[in-house]
Amino acid sequence: MFVADEAPGIHRLCRAVTNMYLVEVDEGILVVDAGLPRMWGDLLSALSRLGRAPSDVVGVMLTHAHFDHVGLAARIGHTWGLPVWVHHADETLAHHPYTYQRERSRVLFPLRHPRSLPVLGSMVLAGALRVKGVPDVVPVDVDAAVPGSPRLIETPGHTFGHVALHFPDRDAIVVGDALVTHDPYTGRTGPRVVPGAATANVPQARASLVALREVSAATVLPGHGEAWTGGLDDAVTLALRAG
Repeated sequence: MFVADEAPGIHRLCRAVTNMYLVEVDEGILVVDAGLPRMWGDLLSALSRLGRAPSDVVGVMLTHAHFDHVGLAARIGHTWGLPVWVHHADETLAHHPYTYQRERSRVLFPLRHPRSLPVLGSMVLAGALRVKGVPDVVPVDVDAAVPGSPRLIETPGHTFGHVALHFPDRDAIVVGDALVTHDPYTGRTGPRVVPGAATANVPQARASLVALREVSAATVLPGHGEAWTGGLDDAVTLALRAG
């Protein structure tokens, strides 16, 4: 497990190249994305490190409902009696996180990209094959009042209900898998769009990145890979260039 302080009051937990974020807000701690099942102990340790307790957590906001972002959501919601927010277009996917749409078959993709095999193997060991759906999610739109008042920005393509969370007071944006800096499906690093093996509509995902240029943020926090501190505009440019 790895924990890093990435922006004022925003902390990244990472296991198996998969990130979840703890955001300090006035109400307590907002969990952004819920990682993989074996990150439960990581979450408890990170809360302790911050001088916090589970009672300080106010809920989970999902950037999208793929299995590797939903891993602890049902457990957090049930055990701590907390809401799990997700964009309404990903509500059904949150119930069944393995039923996501994709442009290409994922079966042979790792064989074409052998650098992905260690990453995908580590995700399996972290529980990627045993993620439970979230039976009771709170569907939201971009006008929802989420603790910490992040600006929710629709970034469809990776999934149709994908959103980014902009925290302008911290000069940071959590982009989920709208772009990543370490692609689990190819093993490549640097800002890039996740390929069609795990993306519903790649052209739409690229168009969503172009729309993100309207936002200014120094720190970009992806769902997979290291934080990008060169600014959102540069991250988008490099992701689009990478293909």
